Amino acid sequence: MNSFCVFERLRAAGLRPTRQRVALCNLIFGSGDRHLSAEELYAEAHKAGEPVSLATVYNTLHQFTDVGIIRPLTGEGQRTYFDTNTSDHHHFFLEEENQMIDIPGEGLRLDRLPEPPEGMEIVNVDVVVRLRRKAAAPAT
Repeated sequence: MNSFCVFERLRAAGLRPTRQRVALCNLIFGSGDRHLSAEELYAEAHKAGEPVSLATVYNTLHQFTDVGIIRPLTGEGQRTYFDTNTSDHHHFFLEEENQMIDIPGEGLRLDRLPEPPEGMEIVNVDVVVRLRRKAAAPAT
């Protein structure tokens, strides 16, 4: 994504395109749809020579979440992943690799959702299916 698109994307979301937001936005969206944690983005920023603090990365990711240009996903423990694909879709979480990947196509159907409490509506359903390698079968 070129800088002009980043500036326009930030402005369209109601965010001022500061130098750090533009740099982080370029890193986040420069490789197509993906899932990344704040720590991963922080490491990428430093590798790219962008001097940002981890707090700035977290703040920026939460600002981007608040305006809907990324969405948060809960991974393992307290770690949150941020998804650049904001469409309704579900995920596999590979526990051993600490990696979030999309469940392809129509790989999951939700036929019955609970009725929300009065005055509430369901906005989104996030399903994360946790995976780990099967233990090797004992040799016979």
